[in-house]
Amino acid sequence: MISGPTLGREHLRRLRQDAVMVAAPLSVLGIAGPKALECLQGLLTNDLAKPGAGSITYGALLTPKGMLVVDAWVIRLAEQFVWLTPSARKDPTLGIFRKSLPPRLASAEDQSAGRTVLALYGARAIAMLADAGISPAPEPGRVIETVFGGWPLILARPAIAPFAVLMIVGSEVVESLTNHLTRSGISLGDETDVEAARILAGWPALGSEVDEKTLPQEVRYDENEGVSYTKGCYVGQETVARLHFRGHANRELRGLVWQGGPPPASSVIRPDGKPAGEISSVLQLPDRTLGLIKIRREVLEQGVTELDAGGATARLVSLPFATSDLTE
Repeated sequence: MISGPTLGREHLRRLRQDAVMVAAPLSVLGIAGPKALECLQGLLTNDLAKPGAGSITYGALLTPKGMLVVDAWVIRLAEQFVWLTPSARKDPTLGIFRKSLPPRLASAEDQSAGRTVLALYGARAIAMLADAGISPAPEPGRVIETVFGGWPLILARPAIAPFAVLMIVGSEVVESLTNHLTRSGISLGDETDVEAARILAGWPALGSEVDEKTLPQEVRYDENEGVSYTKGCYVGQETVARLHFRGHANRELRGLVWQGGPPPASSVIRPDGKPAGEISSVLQLPDRTLGLIKIRREVLEQGVTELDAGGATARLVSLPFATSDLTE
């Protein structure tokens, strides 16, 4: 049986409809220098120049052949970039920067020891931040620099993400900020909430949907606004652009919905008996289970809506999961 987080009805309601705060598993890297923008433009899949200062952008670092190495949220401030990378991939990311950033033009510094990232989930997250006196909330895709308790506080609100807003604060004040927000009615969450929200949003993760041979278009980077096709060259750009303009991905990330508990196995079979893909993530709800799969394109072209997924029948659905996929 495939393992994954389990949410009860109240837990699911709170995560989606209220406001839940979690210490995000993201490391903080600061990147600065006279040519930091130009250097990062040659590495990230997305455009950092167009949105300007005060923006948050999603993207990834690729191999020269266009395969995903690590994803990132990149905040552009007036004087530096704040690069948020999955904590498990911090060292490889720093290794890429050491090799790719000319020291006289740009340099990367690990700031994780002194800064904490908090993620807020739920439909009421922005409103409850305002109720707590932490305002104004940034517009989608934008960043606001403010203070809390005399310490700098960055609020970043992506246009598309599994979460509503990120807060970056000095480690000295994170406990005070957390206590203040929970007293204002925001619930404390944990890694279960992080993984559940990611699956509900159909957001790929390293080690689950993303391996060393995954291309961005296979895991919804177009839909998640993680790739620019107009900004110019970056590492791996040729493969990504060729696939976009001249071809298509052979696999696409989709959702699966089972009635009842999780399936006993991970293999998914096409109606003709051939392999269709492997279940990569599951989320168990009270009366059903949701899953993610990189499914063969020909299955989608055949209009298949039900599959033998892990030994049980599942509906094949688009992502992110719709409300009707959660409760019917």
